[in-house]
Amino acid sequence: MASEFEQRLQGARLLTAEVLYWMPDHPKLLQSFLWQTLDVAPRFPRLTRFLDHWRTEIDAVIHKVLVCQSGDLGPPRVLTPDAAYRLH
Repeated sequence: MASEFEQRLQGARLLTAEVLYWMPDHPKLLQSFLWQTLDVAPRFPRLTRFLDHWRTEIDAVIHKVLVCQSGDLGPPRVLTPDAAYRLH
C-alpha cells in the first residue's frame, strides 16, 4: 500500500463522512458516526466500499451521509477566528 504522502500526490484527500442512522431497537433515536479516511473525488471508492459494507453487515438504517473533503495538497494552515463571543 502506498504511503499517505504518495496517496495525496495521486489525488487522495482527507475525507470526513458523518453517517446519521437509526438502530432497529431505537427507531426514534437518530445517531451519528464520524469516519475519516483518504479518498479520491468524485467517485470516493473507499467511502463507497465502507457504505456497502455498512448496508450488508450492520443492522443500522442509514438516514443521511454528510461528506466533507479537504482541499489541495499543501502545507498545514492555522485558521484563527476574527472574533470570539461568550454566551451565558
